[in-house]
Amino acid sequence: MTTNCVIVSQRYPPEKGGNASRIHDTAVNLGDEFNVTVLAPSLCYPPGNFERTWKRKQTERDEGVIVHRLWTWQPQRENPSLLRRLPYYVIFALHAALWLVVNFRQYDVVMTSTPPITTGFPGLVAAAIGNPWVIDVRDLWIENSIALGYIQADSPLVKAGRTFQRLALHSADRITVTTETLRDAVGDTYGSELRDRVRVVPNGVDTDRFSSVSTPENNDSRIVYTGNIGSAQALEPCIRAMQHVSSDNALLQLVGDGDEVSRLKSVTERLGLEDRVEFVGLVDRERIPEILDSATVGLAPIKDSPELDYAIPTKLYEYMACSLPVVVTGRGEIKRFTTDTDVGIHTEPDPESIAVAIETLLENPEKRVAMGQDGHRVVSEEYDRQAIAGQLGEVFRTLTVTERRESCTTPDPDHD
Repeated sequence: MTTNCVIVSQRYPPEKGGNASRIHDTAVNLGDEFNVTVLAPSLCYPPGNFERTWKRKQTERDEGVIVHRLWTWQPQRENPSLLRRLPYYVIFALHAALWLVVNFRQYDVVMTSTPPITTGFPGLVAAAIGNPWVIDVRDLWIENSIALGYIQADSPLVKAGRTFQRLALHSADRITVTTETLRDAVGDTYGSELRDRVRVVPNGVDTDRFSSVSTPENNDSRIVYTGNIGSAQALEPCIRAMQHVSSDNALLQLVGDGDEVSRLKSVTERLGLEDRVEFVGLVDRERIPEILDSATVGLAPIKDSPELDYAIPTKLYEYMACSLPVVVTGRGEIKRFTTDTDVGIHTEPDPESIAVAIETLLENPEKRVAMGQDGHRVVSEEYDRQAIAGQLGEVFRTLTVTERRESCTTPDPDHD
């Protein structure tokens, strides 16, 4: 019997960002064994890059996956305020919950991906109907928002959000996280009794799509960052580091969009670094492997914050798959991963330290090649998304087999 699963996600391609691509690759790879449906909102992210639509639902097929785009409010301004974001999150959550109620006979298991925490509402509805529910926790959204200054720790909204998140986590059958540190954080923040429900399913990369075909010795001195340009990334120190990189042809390329673009462009202009820092903007995701393949160094800078200890961004695996040596900042998991695997250089998130790390790689081609080869080997053996989707599929199978077994053994009240 084929299992039907529904994935509820606030982001899905052609929207940009690591989570959108991860949900896409997960859904496609799960399609080898499951019938997969994705519920996602009208195209919106990054805000202002997509035209508004008033259609209640748009349905498409994406490599065997059925994708329902459910209408929600679409902010159009860069870096919208919390009040402008809330309708985008809340309306989609209500719309997805309604879809699950109307179509409850069409699926066997539901997975909701957070952040935002509002995706927990359709999950609660699915659980109330009686369907197995998996919460896919990418980070602790509330704690990170406080650390990054978006919200105040003592605000009523934070208290309500934590109460809701606690309810959701305690109602779910399973919780998946990307790292051991995040598993511990979930238990420490929302209750140690949750630990038995948590399964670690790491980030990864489609190694068929992301792979190196060029000769590293032929690359110029291009340092590349791809992905969300937001508050959690230590990108300003990377821009300032270009003042200290001595290579005349060194160029930092920032590929992507996000809330911090306008501010960082102002920083670049104020420092007179327009010839050393290029804002490429959004590009089609199919171009990312080509961009990485012709680069020299990949950047994965995370702010030095204890709330981000758990983080290993998707871009790191993509760099490694393309045999690109990396310079990373941040604490916790990303520091441990980089130093344990020797795929790049971990450094402090200040301009001088980042510049030294970049120059070390630019001036040592043999070191770059060795790190790139090691990175490619690590992701090929341990972080291919097809294998990781298999781990998630095992979580689904366990839940649905248990559910079917229990339904088969439930006594029939009309049977003598």
